[in-house]
Amino acid sequence: MSSLHLLTATELAERVRRREVSSREVVQAHLDRIERVNGDINAIVTLVPEQALAEADRADRAMARGLPKGPLHGVPVVHKDLHDTAGVRTTYGSTIYADHVPTRDARIVTRMRQAGAICLGKTNTPEFGTGSQTYNTVFGPTRNPYDPTKTAGGSSGGSAAALSAHMTPLAGGTDMGGSLRNPAGFCNVVGLRPSAGLVPSSEDWCGLAVDGPMARTVQDVALMLSVIAGHAPASPLSWPGDGSRFRDLSPQPMRGVRVAWGRDLGGLPVDRRVTHVLETVGRPAFEDLGCVVEDREPDFTGAEEAFRTWRAWYYAQWFGEEDRAALNPDTLWNIDAGLGLSGADLARAEQRRIRLYAEVSRFFEDVDVLALPVSQVPPFSVDLPWPDTIEGVPQTSYLDWMRSAYFISATGLPAISGRAGSPTTGCPSESSSSADQRATWNCSESRTPSRTPCRPGTPPPRHSERLPRRIRPPGNPRGFPGGGSDDPTCPSIRSEKPCPNPQQVPPGSRTRAPSRASGCSTCPASCPARSAR
Repeated sequence: MSSLHLLTATELAERVRRREVSSREVVQAHLDRIERVNGDINAIVTLVPEQALAEADRADRAMARGLPKGPLHGVPVVHKDLHDTAGVRTTYGSTIYADHVPTRDARIVTRMRQAGAICLGKTNTPEFGTGSQTYNTVFGPTRNPYDPTKTAGGSSGGSAAALSAHMTPLAGGTDMGGSLRNPAGFCNVVGLRPSAGLVPSSEDWCGLAVDGPMARTVQDVALMLSVIAGHAPASPLSWPGDGSRFRDLSPQPMRGVRVAWGRDLGGLPVDRRVTHVLETVGRPAFEDLGCVVEDREPDFTGAEEAFRTWRAWYYAQWFGEEDRAALNPDTLWNIDAGLGLSGADLARAEQRRIRLYAEVSRFFEDVDVLALPVSQVPPFSVDLPWPDTIEGVPQTSYLDWMRSAYFISATGLPAISGRAGSPTTGCPSESSSSADQRATWNCSESRTPSRTPCRPGTPPPRHSERLPRRIRPPGNPRGFPGGGSDDPTCPSIRSEKPCPNPQQVPPGSRTRAPSRASGCSTCPASCPARSAR
């Protein structure tokens, strides 16, 4: 069995460039991996194997003829099912578009294709990217590769789970309120929310929703960013620079870097297991690097109103004309909140956002990095739409538990989700960081699987066919929001070795895959975990 699926995108690109391995071999290795593990995780919901192999053969012929090669030449990728892919089904996680096949690519897809990347398929997302739990009525839920009874997060949960389970080395995602950062933290990979306009998405003025990269390493995130970032004249918020500057970044010394350590973003409830990991693993990691760490965070007053108001307005703009009977309750609730806004509401929200931006600008005058929890909870049951309480504090909507991520979105700061350790759930905890241009570390608690032999915290080596309505800009009509262990014996990603401690997929699963143990394919029927429930 090939081990090419264990390599990073950077390593694969270099091996293809040196002709040590063919693009077809790389693509086939990942297709084989998908065949072995995706049924238990449900991360990739539309697969195009024939197309991928044909593109790989074309890439190999181009290599043989000495034609120019892009930085991702021959590297397989997957695209979030919010991003249009010409000729490949794109559902947006909605039954309304269950059979929709776009005629053009989203800009992020185009740029990756132009760089030589080969599309394997589309990854699961909640309906129209609504929320940080990836499930929908088209494909069912995406499960956490570390523990299939838990959620992979969202809304880029399919992308994060595919990365964590080594089904792809790179994946695209979107982020309005945490959709690149939350699933990256839940699945132990890396997700970067860029500044608005750095990765041009759609031809509108949305400053909250961004496209961005996900990978298993920071180096791979930088490689993908170098391809998808850069000016696009048709995008009004587009950054005027060239994304290639992010390629070949080298590690920088951290000694003396000023880190503001935030615990709860002004009093938000945070699960004590998350806090424990960040305080005992995350903070010491910064201090061991020589950073100057102090307890400090900006005043997030106004972040709640600014974010929720503008998100509701965007939902009314983007989805207000959809078939209401086909929408899930959370999407419908957010649309109705937007339809009920007044001009005074929008003006007040913009005032709050202006004040918040001024506050974080002052904050970063003497701070380099802000480190915070990405998510206020560890991964929860895949059967829950969202947590209804955090440390005894009720959560009354699908947005409430995401505040630690969307407060950062409201500031306009970029943020990266990185691994920090493993709470007792066994799934990773993440922290996120933001800095001044600008970074917040939604220093996420990194989450590692429980009940698996993987080493906790071990880092790996993010209807009828019809065209979108007028309210969706062309090109990328839905450019809105939305690590796995390297140990090949990890049963949560189904290695080919005997499973020492498999997981049990709960009965009544909403996924299309048959309910069975998610351990190794050689796991015997007599394995006690199969009847543990």
